[in-house]
This record gives sequence, structure tokens and C-alpha cells, in this order.
Amino acid sequence: MNILLVEDEARIAKRVARMSREFFGSTIQNLVVCESVNGGIKYLSEHTPDLLLLDLNLNGEDGFDLLKSVAASAFHTIIISAYTEKAITAFAYGVLDFVPKPFDQERLNLAFRRLSTSGPKSEGKLEYLAVKKAGSIVLIDIKEVRYIKGAGIYTELHLLNGKKALHDKSLEKLEQLLPASFERIHKSYIVPINQTKEIIVHTGSKYLLELKNGEILPIGRSRYKELKRRII
Repeated sequence: MNILLVEDEARIAKRVARMSREFFGSTIQNLVVCESVNGGIKYLSEHTPDLLLLDLNLNGEDGFDLLKSVAASAFHTIIISAYTEKAITAFAYGVLDFVPKPFDQERLNLAFRRLSTSGPKSEGKLEYLAVKKAGSIVLIDIKEVRYIKGAGIYTELHLLNGKKALHDKSLEKLEQLLPASFERIHKSYIVPINQTKEIIVHTGSKYLLELKNGEILPIGRSRYKELKRRII
């Protein structure tokens, strides 16, 4: 576990670092603290952490400048900030959690536990999935997604317009961020429920999902009952 903490107040940075070490224990290999947006961006240009802990007000600098630059990255981001009015915007950029200041160990631990929890959907309002394209970051409205396919450590976004986009987060990490309108139907597929048409059942307990555009996707046996409940 490698953690980057971007926080300009030394007292809070020390407290967050201590709480992080108490929660993750010996799994932490490296915990680096940066005090500015530029410092964080420079570090991330040379290293890839497992987790970014980010304040939004850094000596008058806007932490969103850093957040937007890493929105398409493979790692998760947890915001720790007193600017709670920015929570909805932060979730729209795909943060895992927003921890409001002041906070205690229990609240921070709740955010940390989400790193290893699959299943419960994001309580935030994810609106976009960020992908890298031609050296810049493009935000794709989640309403434009037909389905998502796992592709190793990456994912393929299959869009309503027939195009594909590659996302740096794994299927497991995206599942933690997506709203409840998306359903994991197979180890390799996540679909928005509004794109489903019907379940096709073959002999031998083989299940398939037909989408509204006619595409057919496999359904994992362990996921059939929940999917059936949701689309009937």
C-alpha cells in the first residue's frame, strides 16, 4: 500500500498519516506528504500510489486542479476537506469518498474500508467516467455507457454511439464507484439496468443477457437471481 497525502496543514497531515498507519498497519510501504497542488502533481508524474488522500484548499490553491488531472488514474481518491458544498462535484469526478472536516478515526476508517469492499454502490453521484485520449482527459457521461467490460487491469467502456474507450481503473475499482443503476452481471461485465432487454435461459443453467441494441452478454450463475429480480 502506497499512499500520497496532499495536505497543507502540518497538524492535520500528521493526524491523517497516524490514522492511516493505524488502519493499514504493516501493509503501508510508503506514505508521502505533499503540501501543494504542484507538489502533488509532480509526485504523481513520477509515481503511482494505491491511494490519494486530498484536501481541496491548499494554501489558497484549489485541490480540484489536482483532482481533475488524476480523474482517469487507476488509483482511488478520498477527499478530506471542510468544503462539504463541493462533495457532489467531487463525487462527479469519481472520488471513492468525501470525508468532511472535522473528522474522527471512525469516519476515516469507514472511507478506508471502502477500498476493499465490493458490492455496495457509491453513495455519491458519479456523473462522468474520465478516460485519457490524445494526451488529455475526456469526461464521458455515464448515461452514454452501454456496458463495461473488464480488460485485465483496465476496462473497456462500450458506448451508445458504438465507440469504445479504455479506462485505467479495473472493473473491481469501477464497481465501487458506479451508482446502483449499474449491475455486475459477470466477472467481466457491468451493465446499466436501463440498457437491458431480457434474460435468455439455455439448458445446463447457461444464462445470457440481451441488451436493447441486440448484443448478447454472458451472465454469471451466481449473479442470475439478483439480475432477474432487478429487470423483471
